[in-house]
Amino acid sequence: MSVSIDVSGISADRYLFAPSPLAELGSALHLLVEPAHHAQQAGWITAARARIAPELMDRIVTADYLWRTSRSDMLLPARPKPTLAEELDVLDELDDETWVRTALMTSSCGVVPLRDDLGSPVTDDVARDLARERAAARGDRQLDFVDHILADPPTARSWLRRLLEDCATGFFDAAWRRVAGRLAGDARHKRDLLARHGLERTLAAISPAVTLSASGERIVVDKLQDRTASSVGTGLTFLPSAFSHPHLLVVHAPGWRPVINYPVLGTASESSVSVATVQDRLHALDHPVRLRLLRSIARGPQTTAQLAEAWLLTPPEVSRHLAVLKNAGVVTATRRGRYVSYELDLPETARLGTDLIEALLR
Repeated sequence: MSVSIDVSGISADRYLFAPSPLAELGSALHLLVEPAHHAQQAGWITAARARIAPELMDRIVTADYLWRTSRSDMLLPARPKPTLAEELDVLDELDDETWVRTALMTSSCGVVPLRDDLGSPVTDDVARDLARERAAARGDRQLDFVDHILADPPTARSWLRRLLEDCATGFFDAAWRRVAGRLAGDARHKRDLLARHGLERTLAAISPAVTLSASGERIVVDKLQDRTASSVGTGLTFLPSAFSHPHLLVVHAPGWRPVINYPVLGTASESSVSVATVQDRLHALDHPVRLRLLRSIARGPQTTAQLAEAWLLTPPEVSRHLAVLKNAGVVTATRRGRYVSYELDLPETARLGTDLIEALLR
């Protein structure tokens, strides 16, 4: 499972690395309304909430349809600007149909299917009903917010811009001053890597979850969704983020320039494991015999013969189960003379819960 982006024939100058104040504000708003997803940012979330006026926080929650479960594509600009005001100006230039579609029919998180066959909810009744149905599933307040957008897009747009500007004044400007230099430095580093060492090395520096296909024609983002996109004719934008971990967002809406919003190094993203690895480890633990073997191995190194004797199994049966555990990285094998002993890889096994959650949220 992955999001695959066609990059065949794309020259280096069509890849854009740049920080985006709007994208980072979107990530910050997500932190505020989904703090459980971001334990590593607990300190920042607590401090930010303490300085946000109750009236502003109430407005943030009113509009959380745009940044709680899914991130609106319009909050991840393909051509970022130096300031939030400039990026908001770009949003103001969108016509109502495009603005509403990028607000409500999102692609970046993959939580709900992207309907390529539908137009804007402003003009497409099926898209309108779908947007309302998705909002209703989240609650009455979210439905009221979406109905406001659908009924009066110009007023809703003005209201949202004012909210984002008030968020900047209320808490985000200080956060942006703290992280902007780091993000700009990361973007410069990625541009230098691309120029000197090529795309594969650059992607490896972005995230273990972002790789180049063997053919070199597709960027593959390891996510629990199956989508394809193309950067042919448009190029591709990479937005570094200090707030987005564990999320790795990919805008892949048809006809739009793809965008990858990635956590900068220094977060747990640099040790993320693949979805396939998580699946292998879950499979390794889903058999009662393997759990019994692990019970013994967790208490100290064990040989195949010792495990067979302890659990009244045949050595070949034990060997088959140990091979599954070893291939999944749950146990390690060490030869001592003619004996091979098996030990629990405690750090990797202990990370399984965290790895699973990160894979689900990525």
